[in-house]
Amino acid sequence: DNLYNKPFKFDPGLWNASKSWLANQYLILKNGSKSALGRYCLPDGLVRRVYSPESFNIKPRNAEQCFALDAATNKNIRLVSLTGKAGTGKTLLALLSSLQVRSDYLQIFMTRPTVPLSNKDSGFLPGDISAKLDPYMKPLYDNLTFIKYNKEKNGQGEKGTHLIDRLENEGKMIIEPLSYIRGRSLPRIFFIIDEAQNLTPHEIKTIVTRAGEGTKLVFTGDIHQIDHPYLTSRTNGLSYLIEKMKGQSLYAHVHLEKGERSELANLASELL
Repeated sequence: DNLYNKPFKFDPGLWNASKSWLANQYLILKNGSKSALGRYCLPDGLVRRVYSPESFNIKPRNAEQCFALDAATNKNIRLVSLTGKAGTGKTLLALLSSLQVRSDYLQIFMTRPTVPLSNKDSGFLPGDISAKLDPYMKPLYDNLTFIKYNKEKNGQGEKGTHLIDRLENEGKMIIEPLSYIRGRSLPRIFFIIDEAQNLTPHEIKTIVTRAGEGTKLVFTGDIHQIDHPYLTSRTNGLSYLIEKMKGQSLYAHVHLEKGERSELANLASELL
């Protein structure tokens, strides 16, 4: 029955596993046929209940997605990393979280490294700098379109579409290449860094040290899907971040296991 109290505390003498838990470690707690999701909090040693609220008519489909939303919307967790194979919902969950807590931040800032799949330079693309960089940012726009679509199919399209369009028009939701942040200080920003596995450890440090007071950073990526020619699953910046930050009270990491994009996408991730 204690599984449904918020929060609840384990006696370390009776629950030895808690001695090895890390700060903000997410748990699936079972008691017979009942289960609950929780997050281990230090220094008080409490496990706080994790819920799965619906946002923009999109509900988390598994426990890991619930954990991801909890981490990305928690004010006390300032640094989050979300990893998983293609189709697990990393970018979508980060965007949903930013919209849920938008009133706590001055801006939602979204970015990703400009590393093409074919390793060709963006100079091969025609047009001005905006036209050259737009294809790299397109996956972020695709996820915003998906959020709008889920509002529309439930008869709430006008409200959801106007919200996102208003945020963009007012400069409160910005999508820019990662190279534009060097030298900047970013206070009270909800900062989403997509495809972070293509960053070096030095670049990760540069980004995190840009964070001003009240800023939250959410890194997403798949360490087994690296497009950068000089990085591996061990030497990339996202792996470096996870290793160095684990156990810190300001940090949480969630690895998403189950693909939710489509049956075909899941099959391709497993076999190809």
